[in-house]
Amino acid sequence: MDKAESLNMIAAISDAYGAPGFEDEVLQVIRRFGADLGDFKEDTMRNLYLERRENRGAGVRIQLDAHMDEVGFMVQAVRPNGTLRFVPLGGWTPANIPAHRVRVQTADGTYIPGIVASKPPHFMSESERKQAPAIEDMSIDVGSCSLAETMNVFHVRIGAPVVPDVRFSYEVAHDLMIGKAFDCRLGCAAILETLGLLSGRTLAADVTAAFSTQEEMGTRGATVTANAVKPDLAIVFEGCPADDTFSEAYMIQTALGKGPMLRHLDKRMITHPRFQRFALDLAAELDIPVQESVRTGGSTNGAPIHLSNAGVPTIVVGIPVRYIHTHYGIATYSDVMNSARLAAAILERVDEQLLASF
Repeated sequence: MDKAESLNMIAAISDAYGAPGFEDEVLQVIRRFGADLGDFKEDTMRNLYLERRENRGAGVRIQLDAHMDEVGFMVQAVRPNGTLRFVPLGGWTPANIPAHRVRVQTADGTYIPGIVASKPPHFMSESERKQAPAIEDMSIDVGSCSLAETMNVFHVRIGAPVVPDVRFSYEVAHDLMIGKAFDCRLGCAAILETLGLLSGRTLAADVTAAFSTQEEMGTRGATVTANAVKPDLAIVFEGCPADDTFSEAYMIQTALGKGPMLRHLDKRMITHPRFQRFALDLAAELDIPVQESVRTGGSTNGAPIHLSNAGVPTIVVGIPVRYIHTHYGIATYSDVMNSARLAAAILERVDEQLLASF
């Protein structure tokens, strides 16, 4: 697809609402944009699988992974004044939550706007002003004035998912994308771009893309997809936290516009060193910009995938995103496309002999 079509796809995937466990809208968007790339199927967790149309029963099976869910919230209770008490879904810093717009799912499946509210400073004590409010002290206000109105007029129920209310935009002059859920909707888009680059090509390996659910709640969906696909090799796409606005220069390993980040280590995975070296050497050979990192925290779907079956050589192709796990992310289009270029180049070269070398 051309750049305009690609950006339209990224916007649609990013804008879709999909808190962990409620990824239905994201799934439908991916189905729409991937319809010409292969055959879809789902499992009971609503993990979405896309079998490449050119698969022919090769001896090597490769899994591409990206997760569809985004950090969000769930309605825990309705207060007597009609506001919503909520709990986080995924990792949030409380200070980043208040004073933002959100969308709350109603009983009929539509989403209505709300505001994350906390006590106005005029009514705060001196000690309250000096500290960020706890999540349990915040509320989501949809404009209701009573519990009955929230439930019977606004049709909000306990257990309803809540997501940031943000729309995608692209600044062409600086190649910058701003939007929500770039962790990991940019990975979902990169998978579709990868498969598009290989459309019509015969490979020595069969490729299955798995768009997983509930990654933000402990990589739950990928635990299922790895056992369903049973890959011999895996490439995990992820929206990775950029570190170029706060780290010392020598420690910057995930900067915007400098290509995908291939991590050697995170909290739950030591990346397969031989597969990692192959990917890094191939990127250098093809002049695809990449970055390397060693992380002491965080994890990806690579954690359950690389431990599945008899063990799966796995790498993570990370797309740098500033300010993930907040309402807004900043990323570059070029990093998405270079991620897809690298993955496509790897897939073109994988065969039984290469797999054996790993």
